[in-house]
Amino acid sequence: MAYIVSIDQSTSASKVFLVDRKGAIVRRFSKKHAQYYPNTGWSEHDAGEIFDNVVEGIRVVTEGIPASEIACISISNQRETTAFFERETGKPARKAIVWQDVRAKQLCDGLRPCASKVKELTGLDLSPYYSAAKAAHALSEDETLKKRAENGGICISTIDGYLVYRLTGGKCFATDVSNASRTQLFNLKTLSFDEELCKVFSIPSVCLPEVKLSDECFGETSCDGLPAGIRICGVMGDSHASLFGQGCVSEGQVKTSYGTGSSVMLNTGEKICQSPKGLSTSVAFGRKNRVYYALEGNITHSGDTVTWLCKEAGLASDPANAAELALSVKDSGGVFLVPAFSGMGAPYFDENARAAFIGMNRGTTKAHLARAAVESMAYQNADVLDYMSKAYGRPLQKLCADGGGSQNTMLMQLQADLGGLEVAVSDETELSALGSALMGGEAMGLFDIEKANTHKVCVYVPGISGEERSVKMKLWRTAVSRIINTVSEV
Repeated sequence: MAYIVSIDQSTSASKVFLVDRKGAIVRRFSKKHAQYYPNTGWSEHDAGEIFDNVVEGIRVVTEGIPASEIACISISNQRETTAFFERETGKPARKAIVWQDVRAKQLCDGLRPCASKVKELTGLDLSPYYSAAKAAHALSEDETLKKRAENGGICISTIDGYLVYRLTGGKCFATDVSNASRTQLFNLKTLSFDEELCKVFSIPSVCLPEVKLSDECFGETSCDGLPAGIRICGVMGDSHASLFGQGCVSEGQVKTSYGTGSSVMLNTGEKICQSPKGLSTSVAFGRKNRVYYALEGNITHSGDTVTWLCKEAGLASDPANAAELALSVKDSGGVFLVPAFSGMGAPYFDENARAAFIGMNRGTTKAHLARAAVESMAYQNADVLDYMSKAYGRPLQKLCADGGGSQNTMLMQLQADLGGLEVAVSDETELSALGSALMGGEAMGLFDIEKANTHKVCVYVPGISGEERSVKMKLWRTAVSRIINTVSEV
């Protein structure tokens, strides 16, 4: 067996890769799926379309390769996005509610008396971004769906559980510990879905999947369009997979992934590090019968900000053009974009905040606005890194970076400057896919993570003084303070 098929099911597209026994990606496939916005602050996906795209991708990257040469299929996925599907057929019972969706805000407001208990058990601040609130809202709005769920006829899970169910023909309904830890129904100490939490959110536990370690076997393929009997192994949420793909397998190592949003994640080893407001405690991954934990800061709008700049605002033709515009000026001219399009993520977590350009004047051009949009990614990450370092109790030495934004040299230098630490950028942009493949391949005995993880890195070092860094961050936080009321907590 020479290959691993790695699925990276992201917010905007389903990507599938063929990874060889040296840990190198040798074939690639990507297909976007439709985005649905039925109301302000709402976001949905068609899970059926996603599954069809995944199957198509597997077929494309394995064309001409015997099934006997495929060691396993691995999965990394957009987290918190919540799928509802029929147990009997696997078909979606309604559209999946995407992680960015905040329709359950009012429901969460009603659960505020339970917020401290939820945080204690899950490591997560009570929020509509997590799966529990999304599922609770969907069931409360649809009595038929609720009754079917109570009878066990409906399955509710994150996208990994849905893909596993469909790929195995319904023979395995399971999620991994990293994805489970992001649902707000998972007890970090017992490492299981918690009945008390299920009661808080009025979600029948019969609907939920089995929880496995990331390197366990999640069944074998048994669906139309694919060869039968290929094992599924190496399942993680995308941010956790990129942490593993970056080689951050030891305590104290930290990475950030620039995607639709950004995830800054610090490996805290086998100890649960309680997170303050604005950060979350999650399971990093489960490997070799051990569970590793993480501190994380989730930024809601990162690459999505540039997408908005191009698509909705029309200030650039595409992301490449936006990058060119940003580079055409030496700075943003004092302009900041606080991209709270559906609330502000870490370290503020204010769902009521809304986006704004701050500091514009008559000389402001679209190039300044483009620069402010790109720079907002670095400012948000620097905010989280500073807060995370304080929560962890020790300074962070190096940041591993991946994702689309990591290929922008201007952004990476600014990240090093604002964070006050080295930024190491991998030459492989698909670290989530590579991470899940490495996890699956290691479990299958195909390779060892330390030997397989051989991608090259480009290192950026801080180029400004600590004083200048403080001035820049103060200006950024002043801009943030114009739209939220919690800056003093950072």
